[in-house]
Amino acid sequence: MESDTTIYSKDEKLWATLCHLSALVGFVFPFGNIIGPTVFWILKKDQMPLVDVNGKEALNFQISMSIYALFAATLVLVLIGIPLLFMIAFADLILIIMASVKTSEGAPYRYPLTIRLIK
Repeated sequence: MESDTTIYSKDEKLWATLCHLSALVGFVFPFGNIIGPTVFWILKKDQMPLVDVNGKEALNFQISMSIYALFAATLVLVLIGIPLLFMIAFADLILIIMASVKTSEGAPYRYPLTIRLIK
């Protein structure tokens, strides 16, 4: 992961922040939370190190959240899944905002509870 003391350009911070914010599309379109970060990460990962780090992190987190949501959706049959789905959506929203703020300051962000599939 990149050092927190590295100075990044405004463009690089913007693109890295967009990697996180684009996951909000998932609240409107199914799997938009995975497609959004993937697009921004693929477009700029080779030119901007901050985008590469944050894009992978955002993508890994959104894949993890999708897995958790699918698991909770299966638990809807026993009613525990309904509150779990709301908690997952709320945590996703809050963590996306936290990651976006941190990244806009030029620091890489590590999401908690993330399965890191993309290295």
